[in-house]
Amino acid sequence: MKKLSAAALSWQFPRRLAWLEALKGERTVSDLAAEYGVHPTMIHQWKKALLDGAAEIFERGSRKSAEVDEETVRSLHAKIGELAVANDFLSRKLKPRTGR
Repeated sequence: MKKLSAAALSWQFPRRLAWLEALKGERTVSDLAAEYGVHPTMIHQWKKALLDGAAEIFERGSRKSAEVDEETVRSLHAKIGELAVANDFLSRKLKPRTGR
């Protein structure tokens, strides 16, 4: 999971509150937009995306297996190997020599 800085969290938190309150339906979207400093269209889009995706959470077997292209995996493993060899080589060559 991606870690966010305090500044990013402080920026995102009010917007998350806005869409949570929009889901509750206790206040109008325009009130929420004015309070949290976001455009009403954004709140509508967040609410729609959440409601559209909520059904998938409760569906049985909703976890889709990731399709893996074997050729891509082979090429990535080869690249990892190349980088590991280069890293080992450079780490040996760049070590400071003592006793000179």
